[in-house]
Amino acid sequence: MTTASAPSTRGRRNRRAEILEAAAELFAARGFHGVSIEDIGAAVGVSGPALYRHFDGKDALLSEMLLDVSSRLRESAVAVATSSPDPKRTLDELLDVQITFALEQPALITVHDRELGNVPEPQRRQIRRLQRLYVEEWVTVLAELHPSCPAARLRAATHAVFGLLNSTPHSAGELPAGEMRPLLHAMARAAIDAAVRAH
Repeated sequence: MTTASAPSTRGRRNRRAEILEAAAELFAARGFHGVSIEDIGAAVGVSGPALYRHFDGKDALLSEMLLDVSSRLRESAVAVATSSPDPKRTLDELLDVQITFALEQPALITVHDRELGNVPEPQRRQIRRLQRLYVEEWVTVLAELHPSCPAARLRAATHAVFGLLNSTPHSAGELPAGEMRPLLHAMARAAIDAAVRAH
């Protein structure tokens, strides 16, 4: 029974991921209100009503999309922060996590920036909480590197770095990822160093 059900469960999970990815691209291109359930279904080769087997509606789909990415980023940061005792290396790895996200998921960045207000309030609070926890992972590492710098300044610097890195929907079109990645990394490190030196 367990063996037989596992492929089906994986299939549903893969289908949900496929739907979320297609919806992110559509929401980024047309806006949340400019996309119908039928549009999302057509993008993944199913009827619109068939999507209700996976999601209760567009609101639920948007909520899961943003909860999922917020949770994954936070989990990645925790894994990085607990895997190395060297804060310099940890910071580089945190930057790699955020840069990978920024380069590989520009549609999600656009959707978050434009559409978070369309997420129902309970789920929006969860998303914000996960994002705060993600930021605090960065602040903890930065505080180890710069113990005399106030936490509020480190927090502000972290948000500013996210803004720089998450500019990829606008900035990453002309350079290949192999060139964009080290450029973003160098710029983010320079921004952090500048924020700390100015203190």
